[in-house]
Amino acid sequence: MTGRTEWPGDSPDSSRAEKELSPQDPAERARAICLRLLTGTPRTRKQLADALRKREIPDDVAEEILSRFEDVGLIDDAAFAGAWVESRHHGRGLARRALARELRTKGVEPTLIQEAVSRLDSDQEEATARELVARKLRATQGLDRDRRLRRLAGMLARKGYPEGMALRVVRQALEAEGEDTDGLDESF
Repeated sequence: MTGRTEWPGDSPDSSRAEKELSPQDPAERARAICLRLLTGTPRTRKQLADALRKREIPDDVAEEILSRFEDVGLIDDAAFAGAWVESRHHGRGLARRALARELRTKGVEPTLIQEAVSRLDSDQEEATARELVARKLRATQGLDRDRRLRRLAGMLARKGYPEGMALRVVRQALEAEGEDTDGLDESF
């Protein structure tokens, strides 16, 4: 024995181990599952509900436990969405559109998504796009102008930036480098 406590979820047979180690009461199992999942990282109500459903916790028990966790503040989708937007925008440079898409996949309500992504204003979003382009600009040196434009604008598009903003930011960065940008807007 290593002296290390085995937790449900540590082994590939986590659901079997969880059933063996957990009390038979579905409410106790649901509480244990939610607490374990929330220990590692914040989760949305939908993510926890999906985990409970996967572990065959009855829907009425899951609803009761999830509601109680919300009441005491252990589940807060609005706080989750705000923290997600802040983290992913500053860490990955994602724009509002990409952030909203990610939050939708996590099961966050549309009104909470809108509220969270609206905290990013257009100026902040454009400043982040400029930083991203500045970091990638050197890697495109030596390529022809159109290929550089496509690569840089494509990188911004994959991060959710609007096409007009992406093209404007890339064009300005290329101009600042001394690149001739006449006719770029018409060719794309």
